[in-house]
Amino acid sequence: MIEGFWKNLKKPFFVLAPMADVTDAAFRRVIAKYGKPDVMWTEFVSADGLIKATEIGKKKLLKDLLYSESERPIVAQLFTSNPDMMRQAAALVQELGFDGIDINMGCPDRSIEKQGAGAAMMKNPKLAREVIRAAKEGAPNLPVSVKTRLGYNTDELDTWLPELLSEELAAITIHARTRKEMSKVPARWERVKDAVEIRNKLGCKTLIIGNGDVKDLEDAKKKVAESGADGAMLGRAIFGNPWTFSSTVPSIQKKLLAMLEHTNLFEELLGDVKNFAVMKKHYKAYVQGFDGAAELRAKLMETQNAQEVAEILKQ
Repeated sequence: MIEGFWKNLKKPFFVLAPMADVTDAAFRRVIAKYGKPDVMWTEFVSADGLIKATEIGKKKLLKDLLYSESERPIVAQLFTSNPDMMRQAAALVQELGFDGIDINMGCPDRSIEKQGAGAAMMKNPKLAREVIRAAKEGAPNLPVSVKTRLGYNTDELDTWLPELLSEELAAITIHARTRKEMSKVPARWERVKDAVEIRNKLGCKTLIIGNGDVKDLEDAKKKVAESGADGAMLGRAIFGNPWTFSSTVPSIQKKLLAMLEHTNLFEELLGDVKNFAVMKKHYKAYVQGFDGAAELRAKLMETQNAQEVAEILKQ
């Protein structure tokens, strides 16, 4: 097992979830500046796309793998059900200088599942293991981890987790719900505790990270203490609050300035490949809980670029 940076993390550690069209290069850079987590992930990227897409398609996908030194350790998250594609994409990730590779085996997006990837991997443990081995072959110097769920239609943790552990992964993040449950039921952190026990019983060194319904850093610490997990992953808690991983409570002015900085970075780094509308969900989160928030939010929803956002904030 290649442990890489994982073995140097102080426990418990707290990490940033990979979220499509949320934790892009622009937002991660802002988070790294104001409240850096112990580990950051990219949004998930199609391994097949990285290898087979046209030059224009590849250029767009490589923007999802854009990162700055301030984000280290930074892990590239890939998805595929094709071991050969994973091998080649993992080699590319190693070449790009990432600190680790994570394989998405939990995403419930139908278009990804149609490819046999994401959450669909839980239905095919044999193939899942082949994909993990291919990642290790493609990037022999990088630690490989997996993000997954308790199971597909039912909770299969007791059979699914040992399959993953047998591949000697550096870390496994467990979103404590099944694919079928999506986010409709509360995350079952008692199953994260069970995952730790399964890992210990098998004598594995793989780190277990719990994920699901973590409200803030205090809540993360509590959930980790109760479950015995090595760390916790925070996702939705980060919306509108790049300070989530620090103990700072920002003023409204600081929040709005961070929002503008985020907007400028989005335009600069991703303006040529992503629609400006992506920023609108962030505005909803940044602008709330103060007098005049609703009016300001309504104005921001009409903006088309960073300059318009700056003008509105000036007023």
